Amino acid sequence: MILLIGGTSETGECAELLLESGYEVLVSTATDEKLDLPESPRLHKRYGRLDTEQFAELISLRGINAVVDVAHPFAAALHTNALEAACKADVPYLSYERPGTGNGQADCLRVPSHEEAAAAAVKIGLPVLLTTGANSISIYAAKFSDAGLSFIVRVLPRKESVDACLDAGLSEKQIITGRGPFTVEDNIDLIRSRGIGVLVTKDSGERGGVPQKMEAARVTGCRMIIVERPENPGVARYSDMCEMVTALALCLRS
Repeated sequence: MILLIGGTSETGECAELLLESGYEVLVSTATDEKLDLPESPRLHKRYGRLDTEQFAELISLRGINAVVDVAHPFAAALHTNALEAACKADVPYLSYERPGTGNGQADCLRVPSHEEAAAAAVKIGLPVLLTTGANSISIYAAKFSDAGLSFIVRVLPRKESVDACLDAGLSEKQIITGRGPFTVEDNIDLIRSRGIGVLVTKDSGERGGVPQKMEAARVTGCRMIIVERPENPGVARYSDMCEMVTALALCLRS
């Protein structure tokens, strides 16, 4: 059985490839959010966050032969936990990373962390639209509040995401919920209706809607700050899913 660590829009695609290759697949996600997964008696699902020891226990209990990680590129702790558990269990670990987004506009600042993104936005001093997700909201809320900077956030329509924003001190008027993909027009309308001058996002690639955000920023003259992906040294990451599944077969045969 293959343990497929998912949660992204690529999860269903990878599950399909694994099933077509004859594997039994266990899809593991942090939440019970619905994904577009193929129907098959060889596909199993579980959800709930796991640390390294819990991943290792799951690998042992379910007879996992390999771990395939297609989780979000910014889920650094999840990647680390899965990798360490796979190494502990002595099973192959393969990771897919969706392609990133190049710098398509001159007025686009790339920074290595949320802390630096928040500091850069404060320095610009214009109203901010945050599309970095709820996990990092407290970093921005603290810096923006101290600076008296106006900002809004767009997060997934999940209770835990909204609660994270409220716990960070945001008012309900500052919280916009929605599920992408958002079009260029969607982003333009939001930027103009809220008088946004700075858009902050993570480099989540095309699947994360970054090109649409970049185009909307270009059209509206909005400044853009992109948080670079965290480094994961020592791990081979595949940008082609078919290539990764082929490599999986070679690993299991050897």
